[in-house]
Amino acid sequence: MKLKLDIDPDIVAMMAAEVAAGERAVSAAIRDAGTGLKTAWRSQITGAGLGARLARTIRSAQFPKATPSLNAAAVVWSNAPVIVGAHDTGPLIRSKNGFWLAIPTPAAGKSLRGARITPGEWERRRGLRLWFVYRRTGPSLLVAEGRLNTKGQAVVSRSTTGRGKVTAPIFLLVPQVKLPKRLDLARDAERALDSVPGLIVTNWVEGRWT
Repeated sequence: MKLKLDIDPDIVAMMAAEVAAGERAVSAAIRDAGTGLKTAWRSQITGAGLGARLARTIRSAQFPKATPSLNAAAVVWSNAPVIVGAHDTGPLIRSKNGFWLAIPTPAAGKSLRGARITPGEWERRRGLRLWFVYRRTGPSLLVAEGRLNTKGQAVVSRSTTGRGKVTAPIFLLVPQVKLPKRLDLARDAERALDSVPGLIVTNWVEGRWT
């Protein structure tokens, strides 16, 4: 008995076409899942009242970039990971030197860099000295003597009579602050991961008809 094995070229072509369809389906599914996760994280951030600017720090990218692949992968990240991560975990924040955290009041104003102003920067800019006021109940204070301008910020008083002069709380002093957890990024990441098999099937089936 003689057996002869012939490979039909059509079968080979069909298999190659199926592999190519799978590569396109996986890449499309990963792209959709990555883009969906980026959108979900941005929506969480704006929904938590953290602003569109922070939301726009969420980015996504797919690999490989140019060609479909069965090993496609997506990465979603933030360009402000410390800020986003803090709102995601709700950490307990303590002073680096073990003393006080200085939280500026509205009378302190803003830093020149747009961030939270520090006591040292405030004294240099305002030309006023801060002094410590201990309180048994509630946070202790750093206060300054001056006047409040139209923005409610403490500035040097030029009055020779003392008119309008006030002692204003500039910083609240607390030993630690518990930042509330305002985000749940892992929840959306798990949903995106769970959606991948269904997206692969959908894109694979639809790819056969395109």
